[in-house]
Parts: sequence; C-alpha cells; structure tokens
Amino acid sequence: MSLKLRDLIRQVRACKTAAEERAVIAKESAMIRTAIREEQEHYRHRNVAKLLFMHMLGYPTHFGQLECMKLVASPHFPEKRIGYLGMMLLLSEQADVLMLATNSLKNDLNSDNRFIAGLALCAIGNLATADMSRDLAPEVDKHLGSSKPYLRKKACLAMARCLTKCPDMVEDFVDRVVSLLNDRSHGVLITVVQLMTRVLVMDSGGGDEYGDGTPANDDPDYESPCRAAFLRLVPSLVKLLRNLLSMGYSPDHDVGGISDPFLQVQLLTLLRLLGAGNVKASEEMNDVLAQVATNTETSKNAGNAILYECVQTIMAVESDDGLRVLAVNILGRFLLNRDNNIRYVALNTLAKCIADGAQGIEDGEAAAAAAGGEESGNDHANTAASALQRHRTTVVDCLKDPDISIRQRALELIYHLVNKSNVTNLTAELLNYLVLCPREHRSDICERILRVVDKYSPDDRWRVDSLITMLTIAGRECAMNVQSSTVVYVSRSSEDLRAYSTHKLLKAMRDDDGSQRGLLNVGMWCVGEYGDLLLKSYTYNPPLTNEDTDNENENENGPVVATAVSFMALEPVAVVSIVEEVMNRHTCPMEVKARAITCFAKLRERFAAGDNAADAATLEKLSQLVRKHEGSPELELQLRSCEYGALIDAMRGVAKKRAENGDGGGEEDIFGGGGGAGGSESSVSATVISAAKEALARMPVVDVKLMRRKREERSGAMMMQGDMMDPFDNVAGEDADDAAVSVPASSGGGGGGEPSLLDLDDIFGGGGAVAVPAPAKQNGSSAAAAPAEAQSDVDLLSDIFSAPPQPAAPVASTPAVGGGGGFDIFSQMPVQPTAVVNATNDLFAPSPVAAAPAATSMGSSAGGVMDPFAAPSPGATVAARQQPQQQQASITTTATPSAVSVGGPTTSEITIQGFTHQGLTVTFQCTKPDTWNKQNSLLVAKFINTTDAPLYGLHLQVAVPKYVTMEMKPPTSTTVPVTGGSSTKEVTQTISVTNTLLGTKNLMLKLKASFTSKGTKVEHMTTCSGFPGGQF
Repeated sequence: MSLKLRDLIRQVRACKTAAEERAVIAKESAMIRTAIREEQEHYRHRNVAKLLFMHMLGYPTHFGQLECMKLVASPHFPEKRIGYLGMMLLLSEQADVLMLATNSLKNDLNSDNRFIAGLALCAIGNLATADMSRDLAPEVDKHLGSSKPYLRKKACLAMARCLTKCPDMVEDFVDRVVSLLNDRSHGVLITVVQLMTRVLVMDSGGGDEYGDGTPANDDPDYESPCRAAFLRLVPSLVKLLRNLLSMGYSPDHDVGGISDPFLQVQLLTLLRLLGAGNVKASEEMNDVLAQVATNTETSKNAGNAILYECVQTIMAVESDDGLRVLAVNILGRFLLNRDNNIRYVALNTLAKCIADGAQGIEDGEAAAAAAGGEESGNDHANTAASALQRHRTTVVDCLKDPDISIRQRALELIYHLVNKSNVTNLTAELLNYLVLCPREHRSDICERILRVVDKYSPDDRWRVDSLITMLTIAGRECAMNVQSSTVVYVSRSSEDLRAYSTHKLLKAMRDDDGSQRGLLNVGMWCVGEYGDLLLKSYTYNPPLTNEDTDNENENENGPVVATAVSFMALEPVAVVSIVEEVMNRHTCPMEVKARAITCFAKLRERFAAGDNAADAATLEKLSQLVRKHEGSPELELQLRSCEYGALIDAMRGVAKKRAENGDGGGEEDIFGGGGGAGGSESSVSATVISAAKEALARMPVVDVKLMRRKREERSGAMMMQGDMMDPFDNVAGEDADDAAVSVPASSGGGGGGEPSLLDLDDIFGGGGAVAVPAPAKQNGSSAAAAPAEAQSDVDLLSDIFSAPPQPAAPVASTPAVGGGGGFDIFSQMPVQPTAVVNATNDLFAPSPVAAAPAATSMGSSAGGVMDPFAAPSPGATVAARQQPQQQQASITTTATPSAVSVGGPTTSEITIQGFTHQGLTVTFQCTKPDTWNKQNSLLVAKFINTTDAPLYGLHLQVAVPKYVTMEMKPPTSTTVPVTGGSSTKEVTQTISVTNTLLGTKNLMLKLKASFTSKGTKVEHMTTCSGFPGGQF
C-alpha cells in the first residue's frame, strides 16, 4: 500500500546514508508507477504530492506529468490545487503534454470560484506558451476588469506573461493597463507597475517594428504607442510615489517604518525606464526623486533598498546636477555602512557610473572649451566624477577591507578616480595594495598601473620611479609589456634620469633575492646600456611640492627642505661583482642569465675607454665572464657567449681561428678571415674594430611612433597557416639587449642619417631599394657598379632570418658615395651560386663558395655598404669544401634547359629541396597548373622518413611574402612511415601559391616543421628560396 506523504518524509529523514535514501525513493517510485498503471484515482493527489517532494530532493519525476493533467481536470478544488502545483513544478513550457491543459485552463478561468480562477491565472503566469497566450488572452483580459482585487492582481501577472510571449498584442491592452493605475489596492498597483515595466523593456528591446522593419527605438524621434501612452502617466506615477512618502502609519503596508517599500521600488524602476532619454519626463520627476533621496530613513534595510533604486534612477534619467551630486553622496554614505553587501553595491554602482561617463568627461571638457564656458551635455559626468573625489579617502580605505570582493570593487573604482591632480597619491595607494593583494591579481594590477602612469604622469622622473618601485614589488608577476615599457621610458629619458634609473636599478638588483624576474631583466638592460654612468656620483635635489610649501608655512622650527637623492660613484669592479653575484644565484632565471652575458659584453666596451676606464684586470674578468658559457648546455647562453666573445676580440683587433683542419692549416675565423698556418690569432682591419665597437655601443632611442607604424605595415606582410611568426616581436622589450647588437645592420638604402633600430625595410623587401654588398675579390681591385635594383630578395630575407645571404645571381657594385648604409656584423659576403646552396641558419657554419669568385674591392668610400668582417677569399684555386649534411636549398630539375628558361613556360615539374633535419626530408615538386596564368604555381611537399621508426604529429607551417597569396591544404597524413617499406604510403601536402610580382620578385618560403621522432618533440625552421628566377 502507498505511503502517506508524512510517512515518506519520516523515512527519508531516518536514512543515514545516501544509498538508503535512494533505496527508499526507488521503492516508493515503483509503488507510484504501479498506482498510476492501475488507475488508482483515490490515491492520485497523494502520489502527486509525494512526487513533488521527490522533485525537491532532485530525483526524476517525469512519469507523473500526466497525473497532474488529470488532477487539473478534476472538479474538486483540493485535487485541482495539487494538480496546478504539480504542473507548475514538474512541467516546463517546452513540455509537449502542456497543450493538453489549454482547455482545462479556459474552463477554470470561467469558473465562479475565485480561487479556482486564481489557480489558472497563476499557471498561465508561469507556463503560458505563445499559442496558449493567444488562446487565453481574452479570458485573462476579462479578469483585469474583475471587481475582486484578488483576481485583478493575478490577471496582471498573467497578462505580463502573455504579452512577453506575444508582443504584437501589447497595443490591444494598453488602455486596460492605464485604467488600473487608479486602483486603490496596493497589490494591484504593484502588479500593474510590473506589467508596465515589462512592456517598456520589450519596447526598448526592439519588440515593435517601425516603417520598413527598423526597430522603433532606432529612430530618436519615434515613440511607440505604448511608450507614448505611459509617458502621459508620469504625473500620475509621481503623485502616487509622493503619496506613499507622505502617508502615515499603515499597518497593512508598513515595513520597518516605511510605507510599502516594495511599491516604491517598483515605481522608481518604472520612472527610470520612462525618464531615460526624455528631458520632459525627467523634469517632472526631479522633485520627487529629491524628496525620496532626502526623506528616506536609512536605519533599516528597506530604506537602503529604496535609496539604492533612487540612485539608479537619478543616474539613468536626465536629472539635474544637484541630484547627481546627491546620488553620489548617498553612495558615499553606503561606503561607511558596516554591512558588506551595502558597501559592495555602492562600490559597484559608483564604478559603473564613473566608467560610463569617462568618455563623456573628456568630450564635455572639449565641448566646454569650444563653447567658451557654456554648459555641455556631458556636465553630468563631470559633476558625478567631481563629487566622487570627495569620497576618495573612503574608497581607498576599502582597499584594507578583509573581504576580497570589497577590495576588488574598490580597486576598479580607484582606476576611474585617477586624474592629473591625484595621480601621485592614488598610485602610491595602488603600489601599497600591490604588496598585499593575491599573487594571481598582480599581473593585471601592474598593467593598470602602467596605463595610469603613462596617461597621467606629471613628469618623466616620477614615471620611471613608480615603474621601478612596481618592478621591485611585483617583478615576478608583471607581464613582458610592462618590462618593455619601462625600458623604453628609460631609454627615451635624459642623461640625468638615465643615471638615476641605473643607480636605483643596480641597488634594487643587489638587494633582491633573485625572484623578481622583471626587475632583473630591466636592471640588466639598463646596467649594460648605461654602465658608464655608474662610475660617476649622482645627486638630485627634488623641488618643493605644494604640500611641502603648506607644511613649511605651518612649521615652527623653520623651512622644510626636500630630501636629496644621492648615489656615490662605483668602481668598475664593484659593478661587475654585483652583476656577477646576481647571475650566480640559484634562483636567477635563465633569461636573466642570458641578459647578464649581454650586460658583460657591453660593460667591456663601456669600461674600456673614457675618463674612468677600468684597469686591465677588470676588463680581462669581463672577457672571461662573457666566455664562461661557451660550453654551456643551454643553447642561448652558449650562442651569446660565443658571439659576444668574437665581438670583444674584434674590438681588441684580434681575429681568432675557428678550428684547424687535419693538415694543420687554420680555417677562416667567424668573420670570414683566414688565420695563419699554425697561428691562432691574426689582426683585423680598422673597419672591423669600428664595427665591433658600434655593435656594442648604446642603442638608439626607440621611436614609438615609428615602431607602431612599422608593426602596422608588417601586420600584412606574412600569412601563416597556424601561428603567426613575427621576427621583430619585442624588439624593445624581451630581447632589447640583443637588438642592440644588430643596430648597425639596419638597411640604409638611400638614407644618410643615423641608423635606427626600428627603421627596417619590409621583411620581404617591400620597402625601398637596398644596396648590395659586392663580392670580395682576391686582389682587391675595384669592380663595376651595379644598380640598387639588382638586390636579390633572397639576400634580404636571409639577412632578416639570420641565414647566410643567397644571391640569385652574381652582382658587383661599388660603395655608394656619401651614403649612410648599414651593414650586418654577422653576415657573410654574397658568393656565386653553386649547384647546391647551403641555407643553414648556423652562424658559424662555413659558407659555400663558388669555383670562381667574383672580383671586387673593399672600397675606401666612407659611405660604402660592405661587410667589414669578410676577409679576402683564398687563392685563385679554391679547394672544394665538404658540404654540410643538411642541404636545405638544393635544386634538382628534371626539365630541359629550354623548359626552365627565364619567363618561359614550365613543361615539366621542378623539384626543390626544402630541408633535411633529424631524418625528415622535405622536397617540393613545382608545376604550373594553368598555362595561361604564369603567376599560379602548385607546390606538392613530399615528406621522406629516413629513420628506422615512423614520425608522428607532423605539422608544417609556411609563411610567404606579402606579394604572394597562398592556399594550403592539410597533409594526407600526420604520420610519416619509414620510406622504402613494402606498404609505405607517400605523405604529401599541396600548396597553391600566386606570385603577383612574377619576373620582379622571386618566390620564397619560410618553413617551420614540427614532429615527434622516437618520443622526442622536434621543431625546425628554415628558409627555402631556391626557386628558378622568372618562373616562380
């Protein structure tokens, strides 16, 4: 026999485990199903009641939905009540069985029993669909005019649901809604105001159509009939609200000493919707809003709710300036409340108001200045912001609240409070909060402080000082753009400020425990760039501020003197020792160690000359510190150590051999010069020495506008399948110290000024013409001049991506007279193309040479564009060198000579060797798919696996110049089997390219391949530029 509801509740409460509870529910559910199947009508209402209890516990009750429909159709009120309750809880408006209730609802709406009609109206207000709303709207409208307030208030809520589902019926019921505002029942008034609010929300959301289908609210001069009708009721609404404020004690409606706060809140919400954007309506409600704001008691929570809604209304309508100030003062009083919920609401509202008016403040100031002091439309934002400044101290105190949500809201508000007059004080508060805030929030706070400092900084010294303090506190969490910006600000400052920054950063690095990565990155860069300034003492006397002047007037002991900032001069060995100590800490990150090597190399140049030149022991120690990591397992440290060691040797006028061959003859050094047979050192020219010193000299000042313009130009230069590769990313930030080495490498085609770090031509030669270095000749005789237009795109692309220059044809040129051309201190001289072109990216790999090198002269003109580190080639008869294993740009053609002539059609495919790396070989079979369009080419990449195991996770990325369009299809497989097997399937990938500058520029590809070989992730990047000129 089925249990009673109270017995089921007792059994569930008696369960000690969840398993026991599930067993009880499962047993009772089975009994209910049995009762449903056996049509036990006398237990139907009891079963539905128990299903409601199971639904509250979270168990499935869908099998009882039809039982609810049967109870609704019952003629007895107790069963109807359980049926309607079950229908509203167990069903949703998406339920298919809901359509069965339409007829029962219509019958119940016509019932003489008001309670049965009330049940039907409640069900309509909760579950009515669009079809039900159309069918039942006339019956609901009939109850809107009922003589019983009980039915009128329920009918209003039901009509709100019907109009929400069928907005096209709104105009038919506007007059009925307007007449209900004169009702004397507060319950009816609340529901009528809610109905009007719902209609206005739908109207503002574009529910009505105007003209040709444009939403009505898109036309500023158009008002929908509903809104126009409701606007005529504003005086009635104002009168109703004023009556509530002046009403005496009413026990039926009094809540905490306030007369019907629920109706007041609903009226204020409706007034906010009507007054938004309507000046006339706003003027009519200004007085009553001021009355609500000043006469409402705040000792109870009901009063606070009314005040909060009043503030929302004042900020939304076209209210007077005085009202806005009053609203901000109310929120300021909320900040002093002990209730965290009220304080949170106040902070959130203030932040929203100020953020919405932030743009209006700037526009209002500009408009006021243009109008000669006349009032502008944005004066409200100015008034709210100025009134909020008086509560700044209270907002700052919220940063010390133990509740994290309060602190976060206060932090958001402080960002909007900052202006030029209070930036110093509020930034100090933000830095103090940075010490206490959770670690995961520090990165965002650092970026916000950077924006505040950048926008409102009173002077450069304060800006740099604030950023250094921020790095000292949260250098570990600050993002790279914060570090980059600090470097840019220091580099763009005066020499006096550079000395101050460098002294302060060196002291901060010395006192740090090695965990503040951002501080160490910026400090290493500044010490390397401006280390010579540390050898001089520094003193700065800050001027008196207005606050200090006021204190001086009140001080009885005499005038106030600003505290001077002094740093004593350091010995070179002390600077080196501090940097070395920071580098040797076990907590020092790897990127900081890499920058420390760069710092040592630059200090070697800074301390080698000048009035405070270091002694020989210190210079030798710097050289040893630079070369200390030549055998490091970290590739970045090893590479920097070797390269900077070579620069220091060149600066000293010494060129060391790279290795010795088996015959005892020395190979050429890393600059291209050959050492003597059996000797380990040789002298270099004065040009090489000058170039090495220039490479280690100070970086040029970063031109931010030029940097932004160049980045915008480069944004369309490369199209990448997958990730975008930007070789110039973080020029002034992460690798700013590396960029200093390549400053002289700036292309100087046609420019005679000082080389700029960021003044580089387009990556793929989109800029102006670039002078081409002439190939070296053995006897040093001069060569014929060649036009700058003969520059090969391969040279420029290879130079940008640190690959050896690969000229498409031998070009000879003489140095330009009076030019300011730059040069690349690590590049090698262009050589004659051979059958196999070496395109590796190894800086120290031997350069392939032609059988008969062209002749040229190093030239004596000061403006010549030459490679100062290239030595004369060996004798006329050059011994053939063994090519490297990775021949990355070799060209194998199966076409006849006539088929590959310049400009002629391709009658057969051409195979281009892409690269070979750790067992993966990539070749490109190039064909012309269209005989009538020579610009289109089809490249089929073939992947060959020469290892003894398959390669997994193959992913090839290709970048092309901006004058080339590319469409790349996915590979036939991401697994490359061992080539040569019995069932091996060839893995290919098709690439379609279009060279829009065919005949002027050749096709070039930047390749990046990644795959997994024997469980090891392998990545390789190279350049493929061996395509025949004039055809691809």
